[in-house]
Amino acid sequence: MDRLDWQRLAHQRPPSAAGPAAPTLAELAVAAARDRPDAIAFIDGDRQLGFAAILDEARSLASALWNLGLRPGDVLSFQLPNWAETAVINLAACLGGYVCNPIVPIYREAELLAILGDCRSRVLFVPGIWRGFDHGAMAQRLAVHLPALQAVVQVRSDGPQRYEQLIAAGREQPVTLPPVAADAVKLIMYTSGTTGPAKGVLHSHRSLPVSVLAAVSQWGLKRGDALLMPSPVTHATGYTVGLELPFSMGLTTVLMARWNAVEAVQLIDRYRIAATVGATPFLQELLVAMDATRRTRLPLRVFVCGGAAVPSELILRAGKRFAGYACRGYGATEVPFVTCGRRPGDPEAIGAGTDGRVNGYEVRIVDAHDRALARGCEGEIQVRGGSLFLGYSDPDATRAAFTTDGYFCTGDLGVHAADDTLTITGRKKDLIIRGGENISAKEIEDVLHQHPQILEAAVVAAPCARLGECVAAFVRTQDGATLSTDDVVAYVMRAGLAWQKCPEHLRLVDELPRTAAGKIRKDVLRARIRDELSAATP
Repeated sequence: MDRLDWQRLAHQRPPSAAGPAAPTLAELAVAAARDRPDAIAFIDGDRQLGFAAILDEARSLASALWNLGLRPGDVLSFQLPNWAETAVINLAACLGGYVCNPIVPIYREAELLAILGDCRSRVLFVPGIWRGFDHGAMAQRLAVHLPALQAVVQVRSDGPQRYEQLIAAGREQPVTLPPVAADAVKLIMYTSGTTGPAKGVLHSHRSLPVSVLAAVSQWGLKRGDALLMPSPVTHATGYTVGLELPFSMGLTTVLMARWNAVEAVQLIDRYRIAATVGATPFLQELLVAMDATRRTRLPLRVFVCGGAAVPSELILRAGKRFAGYACRGYGATEVPFVTCGRRPGDPEAIGAGTDGRVNGYEVRIVDAHDRALARGCEGEIQVRGGSLFLGYSDPDATRAAFTTDGYFCTGDLGVHAADDTLTITGRKKDLIIRGGENISAKEIEDVLHQHPQILEAAVVAAPCARLGECVAAFVRTQDGATLSTDDVVAYVMRAGLAWQKCPEHLRLVDELPRTAAGKIRKDVLRARIRDELSAATP
């Protein structure tokens, strides 16, 4: 199988300002192991990994992968929880110049097959059985359909090819790895496509750290501080903050493989956690757990909340329970940390009522005809800057996403105020954000349209008290056939989609509202389900 030319694919977009020169993660890891060999980089339950130990393990893994035939530019995928091994795998990829492809653990056959096929992954790391699901068996089933995939490696499992075997093999046959250029493609992370399959977002070793380091500097974190990472490290935020900041900032990441609010309170107390980043439900449940465990205050200096609607009242209430503050933030896989909440000295209202000040990007707001609007006007957010992604794995998607002068069209609506704060007000793109997880409405519609009794389906976001949004489906059936929610859920699951994409609300309709041009009025459907659920809530 020919290797994909990632460097060519990554330069399909118009030029934008490059990020500042900076060492790669591999170079930072070498320096940290030399200067602070015993300092703790990662805590995973009872396991603690120092900088020297993690570099040694990652070098062995990178050597083993090289001996398997991987070369710079080959893709290494992992679908793993927040485990210490995940940090080792990421560092090994950076040492070997392999392109890292994190995949969220909730994905199933359909999503995984599309992603691994698109990026031509050579090696896939999976758990065995995790949260009751056999990832190892799923990966083996898929491998026969993926000619580029050379190996499926199971982590914390007794599978046929195990992580520990690779580490041992690499120690027996170490390899002198070539240096990796900062502009080389480092990451391909897939984000929910709004008009088709998921899109592979490409970042270089240089592009990712720029805005993240600026954000962390704003939060006032310093060497020796600990941060809690409950957000999946297979998402952009968890990846950049949880897996990489220990090397660039000298921090310690405390990993949570599965969110549990009471356990989070205990970890924050035990390790004097300075910062964390999580979706709205995490912050809500953390406050509930504080009450349940009779904690009046936590040592958190900052909790950055995003990924779903964040009530201002929640931010203000949380700020009274922390040593520092809570705030909202905004970004995307393509443009991480566009904002990152308050800056020192900012009033509470900036963290609670806006998504924060712009974090080193150029931002402009445009109308429906791509004309720039004045500050304070609502329109689509366009962004460019040092942490801007390199492009998509699909050149056509790249060309469609950028303006001729290099701005990325986010598809989100917002207001850029005179004080440089950005407030997200809605979105043009057809996404459902469920507990911080982006879900493509079209992907679900494509599955529903294959159902023999469904003539037409429209999927929209419905409000959800805990998760912010969930999936609602409006369906026209053949000859007025009756379908239950359970029927539709079972069909979606059989199609191989993650269970989070199953409709939680099903409405059978005779007609779908349309524009004069025949386009389905999803704004009407969103309003309808919102009003129905609001009326049904006491």
